[in-house]
Amino acid sequence: MKNKSHLTGLVFSALCGWSSSVSAAEFVALDPIGITLEDFFTAALDYSPRLKIAEESLKIGSARKRAAKGRLLPQLNASANVSDNRRNASGQSQVQTFDGERYTLQLSQVLFDWQTFSQRSQAKLTENLLEAEYFGELAFLLSDVAEKYFNVLQANDVLESIDSELNAVNNQLNQIQSLYDRQLAQITDLYQAQASVAAVESEKLQLQSEFALRQEALRSITGLSAGPLYQLSAEAQIPPLQNSINYWVQQARSGNYQIKAREFAVQVAAERISERRGAYMPRVSLIVQRQDSNTGFENAPVPQNDNTYLGLDVTIPLYAGGSNRAAVSEAHSQQLIAEYQLQQEQLETSERVRSAYLQVQSSELRTEAARKLVESTSLSATAAQRGFELGTVTNVDVLNALRDQFRAERDLQRTRYEHVIYNLILKRETGILTAEDMLEVGGWLEAP
Repeated sequence: MKNKSHLTGLVFSALCGWSSSVSAAEFVALDPIGITLEDFFTAALDYSPRLKIAEESLKIGSARKRAAKGRLLPQLNASANVSDNRRNASGQSQVQTFDGERYTLQLSQVLFDWQTFSQRSQAKLTENLLEAEYFGELAFLLSDVAEKYFNVLQANDVLESIDSELNAVNNQLNQIQSLYDRQLAQITDLYQAQASVAAVESEKLQLQSEFALRQEALRSITGLSAGPLYQLSAEAQIPPLQNSINYWVQQARSGNYQIKAREFAVQVAAERISERRGAYMPRVSLIVQRQDSNTGFENAPVPQNDNTYLGLDVTIPLYAGGSNRAAVSEAHSQQLIAEYQLQQEQLETSERVRSAYLQVQSSELRTEAARKLVESTSLSATAAQRGFELGTVTNVDVLNALRDQFRAERDLQRTRYEHVIYNLILKRETGILTAEDMLEVGGWLEAP
């Protein structure tokens, strides 16, 4: 395949081109620890059973191609027969004993065998199919590792945000408690503040559980536990989306590895029809044989003789009870199935590409809107707190403003991570994910 080095470059360039100032070896733990995105990429390549299955399947395809080619090369066979004979012929009074020897060397070469020719073509196409599936699995693995890595980062940021929110709400509770102790606040204000603290604490417990689940999801595909991960820089500039949605869909039709695999499957099915039809054609082979023997029919002794044979073996099929016709019919149905599977893969890929494109497009807008919302809610929370101190704003207004502020911050964090993830998914589905893309993502991360 012309794209065979496409993701090979992605793996080696991305993994060899990065450097980090913190090494996982600095952390002492029972399980290996990963810190950078590179750590998890490297581990996933050695850890993923799905990638290893795809790799071994590709090796099987290569071996089958060599075997199919080998059947068209000269075949050389040698045989030897040594026997101790005791012959008692009817009408003869004397028993004849002798040592029999027969040595044969035979060379055969296929001159015409349409089925064998077609099997060789099928083996080549099958190898290409398995190669496409392997690189598709590799691209999926890398983007999946990145997605789960950013999911852990997002969950960690959410926990930090909820801790800040809990501190802010506790401070508000302490203020209400102080006012209540001096009979300057109502009991309902105190209960409201206590309820807000309990709600944030409950949400924190849920988020801690989600954080642990996301860490486990990352560990399950890489074998590494998450250490203090590199974080998405606040100054990271994610390039805006280029070209139209139809452009990306067309890119996917020509570059998506699963679509390529299904296209090769259609070609394999077409060659299988040709192979089945080859059962109606003659088969021609060249035979060259040399034989040295002193035994004849039924091991009868004969004078030592050397026999050299050169000939053509021609086999013409006449009637096979209808099995050949049935095989051709089956191959036609298999081709139709392969074509339908290709159509289905194209539809599903188009849907995924359109979805990822729209998600990236909306993430650009939502990120900017979320930034403005964070600024607005932060000012609103500050104003509410000041108003509460002056007695012009109620406790409920302050708590609501704090809740809105921290939710806006978490929404901004989630949107930024989703923007990166959907960018990678879009490039993966279109088959254009490169080493430069992964290096660029790594450049957006910074040490904690």
